[in-house]
Amino acid sequence: MTLMIRALVLATILSAIPRTAAVQVVSVLHIKVILVDAEGRATPVPRHALLVSDNPATMTPRRIVTALDGTVDVRLRPGNYTVESDQPVAFHGKTYQWTQTLDIVAGRDAVLELTADNAEVEAVTAATATSGAPLEADPWLRLPQWEDSVVALWTPTAHASGFVIDANGLIATSQRAIGSATSAEVQLTRDVKVAGSVVVADRARDVAVLRIDSKALASARPVPLECAESMPTVADGQQIFTISVPLRQQKGITTGAVSRQGAHALVSDLTLASGSAGGPVFTAGGVVVGITSVGDDKGERSRGDTPIVRIGDVCDVVAGAEKRLKDAAPPAGTHLPVEPVQPIPVDALEEAAKGRAGSLSPYQMSASDFDVAFITPVMIYGAQHQSEQAGRRERPRVPLGPDAAYALMRPLMDFSNWSEYVADFPPVLLIRVTPKLVEGFWTKVARGAAETQGVVLPPIKRFGSGFSRMRAFCGDAEVTPIHPFQIEQRISESDAIHAGLYVFDPDAIGPACASVKLVLYSEKDPDKGEIRLVDAKVVQQIWRDFALYRALRDRKE
Repeated sequence: MTLMIRALVLATILSAIPRTAAVQVVSVLHIKVILVDAEGRATPVPRHALLVSDNPATMTPRRIVTALDGTVDVRLRPGNYTVESDQPVAFHGKTYQWTQTLDIVAGRDAVLELTADNAEVEAVTAATATSGAPLEADPWLRLPQWEDSVVALWTPTAHASGFVIDANGLIATSQRAIGSATSAEVQLTRDVKVAGSVVVADRARDVAVLRIDSKALASARPVPLECAESMPTVADGQQIFTISVPLRQQKGITTGAVSRQGAHALVSDLTLASGSAGGPVFTAGGVVVGITSVGDDKGERSRGDTPIVRIGDVCDVVAGAEKRLKDAAPPAGTHLPVEPVQPIPVDALEEAAKGRAGSLSPYQMSASDFDVAFITPVMIYGAQHQSEQAGRRERPRVPLGPDAAYALMRPLMDFSNWSEYVADFPPVLLIRVTPKLVEGFWTKVARGAAETQGVVLPPIKRFGSGFSRMRAFCGDAEVTPIHPFQIEQRISESDAIHAGLYVFDPDAIGPACASVKLVLYSEKDPDKGEIRLVDAKVVQQIWRDFALYRALRDRKE
């Protein structure tokens, strides 16, 4: 009886629902707003407000806003709709607004492109220039034109942003961001990276200028610097913008405000991602007022107080760099290796780690002064996964002796200044070269003397010679690394050791090589390298670790 009552109630409710509502299927309208600049470049129109209303009108128009890429999606029931601009926008001396009517069909998505061809276009006048939010002064449209001019800089110890300032291939950045490097890899696009040399590094002004082969610039136009007598100024609280290239993240625009000012630097509340300092800082009108830098200490960075080198100091250093160009040839414009585009899915790493049958140790070999470890993404994933399960994330916070420091040098768990690079398992082969712990001659003599007095002391070991550089060969052909990183590991407040972390394409070293050899150079003898052949079994094991990745990559291609 109860079931019969429920069925009657349900039938009554369903009969009360209009039949038209039951058959209406929501569709998606994909809108894209785009304009073309004077150089013929397609420029997305971000944050443009549109009103969507049905015809005939049954409700208040829906207000939607485009994203940074000029697109927005709206879900609509079948019917006839009008899409119109809430306010006109101005771009390169003209105003644009749209009014478009279209039909939405049930179960079928629709696309609406708003361009100059279907817009109402008028010249900007004194009246229209002050109404609404003109794009000509909107940084979200104005600044993306300089994204191609902001580049990534790689040194052995750091990653930073920089930006093209001259058609001859000059690039400006923060000196603190790149440190004491005399050269850098300059990554112009996802696929193009070239060598760069440091022309000037002014520590006092915190400005460095690099040079690359101008032929490599392609679409990277110089960002104009206003270095005339009347330098651009900013006020406390003024909104500012920077374009940066974070470490292993997408290039993008960040906004903040000036919090205080000094003679040579501004301080802002810009929050920069790791490895992104060195980019240009703009006003809302697109004028460059400085370069982002790094703070003096971690405390300053944690408060979001990002320093900005003033444009005056930038101009002074750039002028000195330009004078040096007459006597110096640019670096070669040969394209350098870059990271593979296809990432490794986490489930593929998990499957591969299980296939290692519990053994996730790196493949090891030894040289006179160094221990060498070959590390694949499968090992890093497995080690981090096991560490998370065991709850061993936290490290000791007390000063460490040499033996304890060596424990922290576990090849799979501590990459020091390059930990963030390794954290998301890039599809590359890592070769880590770590100085050995050795016992000095006089320490051995002292221990021997103590033993004659009946005192037995354990060996007292310290790190031997630091790492200088490495060369890798596939047969007789030298293999250029993607990155020749250097790991700086602190073992005390005053001492540090330097290890190598060389990054290679997964296809660079494999069974096709007649032999694989490494040439290792130490700081104590930087011109004399030790040659070590890599066991063929190790080469095969490395190749197998990337088998699943190659299968996924080839399937995508």
